[in-house]
Amino acid sequence: MKKFTLILLLLGFLFPGISEAQRWKRMRYELNGGLGASNFLGELGGSDQIGTNLMKDLDFAMTRYVLSGGLRYKLTKRLSAKGSIQIGMLRGDDAQTQEFSRNYRNLSFRSPLYEVAVQFEASITKEQVGTRYRLRGVKGRSWLPVNIYPFIGIAGFYMNPKAQYNGVWHALQPLATEGQGQLPTRPKYSRFQVAVPVGIGFKYGFTRRWSISLEYGFRKTFTDYIDDVSTTYVNEEYIVAGASDADMAIALADRADGGLGQAGSSPNKTAPGQQRGNPKKDDSYMFAIFSLNYKISKLKKLRRSNAKF
Repeated sequence: MKKFTLILLLLGFLFPGISEAQRWKRMRYELNGGLGASNFLGELGGSDQIGTNLMKDLDFAMTRYVLSGGLRYKLTKRLSAKGSIQIGMLRGDDAQTQEFSRNYRNLSFRSPLYEVAVQFEASITKEQVGTRYRLRGVKGRSWLPVNIYPFIGIAGFYMNPKAQYNGVWHALQPLATEGQGQLPTRPKYSRFQVAVPVGIGFKYGFTRRWSISLEYGFRKTFTDYIDDVSTTYVNEEYIVAGASDADMAIALADRADGGLGQAGSSPNKTAPGQQRGNPKKDDSYMFAIFSLNYKISKLKKLRRSNAKF
């Protein structure tokens, strides 16, 4: 009987047929949880040069945390969809750059970030691990246990940029620091926004169920107000008219060190119309997340599979 079972197993190995082709369907679901780093690209902070795009302007000192959890579902053998939730923090500070105009502006912010995302992943390498059967003295078929997958998706996120003043953090959106809501070209921005995640992941499977992964994802957004900075300085009357706290709004709208004032203006206040941000470039952020993954089997399919042997 044992020899007969061994022969059946070897035949199945040599002629996998339909059952082998459909093997991936037995574990289509995969739970994952991870911890990683977040970083921000926008007006505030950055490298020691005039603002540039992408990695050239990263300030690694402003790296903060991100927590992640989600569920992956295999649509086909090489295509998967993953739903996930990310909770993190973004940070930017002009004091971190030695580029004169940005350092002189002297603004800073932090923002909690809550993101819900759906992404589609395409496996470049075959996602398998180990041998098909673990039989003493029998060499099974093995695969490269590393899966590489680029991904793209859609995400919704909540932000709430804040600045610190006298040791207290104040939400900036209600303060209308650039006259938002008072000028027709500057509506109040929403703290709920949309992003497009794009990136690449590397996953290593050390058993058929357990794996670890490293995923880097860049988030293209459609807002320039993650850091509450986008356009130019405005007259204080616009800030006062639209702010929930006029005195605090005036204090946080312009914190330039020395001021580029105009004749008759308050000391250390930048003249209205001077550049505060760059509205031509939307803000963005990125995550690098290390995760632990666990594949879930369908119980009914397992019972049917076991019944055959």
